[in-house]
Amino acid sequence: MSGNQAIRGSRLEPKAPQTFAAEPDRDRLSSVALKAFVAVAQHWELSNQQAAMLLGVSGSSWDRIKKGSRPSLNQDQLTRVSALVGAYKGLHLLFADQMADRWPRLQNRGPLFDGRTPIDAMIEGGIPLMLDVRRYIDAVRGGL
Repeated sequence: MSGNQAIRGSRLEPKAPQTFAAEPDRDRLSSVALKAFVAVAQHWELSNQQAAMLLGVSGSSWDRIKKGSRPSLNQDQLTRVSALVGAYKGLHLLFADQMADRWPRLQNRGPLFDGRTPIDAMIEGGIPLMLDVRRYIDAVRGGL
């Protein structure tokens, strides 16, 4: 059975794609998403300001999240976490752990980065660039 199918009764029916639009889904996903993002922030050695900006929260909210608070994230914040965790995973498939965690902090001359670090580029470019960086990493590792 493919990942897009579910058994309902005796018939095989397509499963609805996962979105972050429904509040119950966001509530269910937020805790694990925040746990994953906190881990990525530690591995990438993000400053408090960088982590807060990448997640799309205030500095004080980020401080509470680091201490274990798990508020419900909105659709944009879950999309940010999804893109960043996907980039993290892709980097770890592409490089050894130490380089995978350094890469986001290294200046990059690639067309997405224009001499900036991937972290700075993603902060400036927001969700669209975060998604582009994730796709870029996937393409470099041959995952597209």
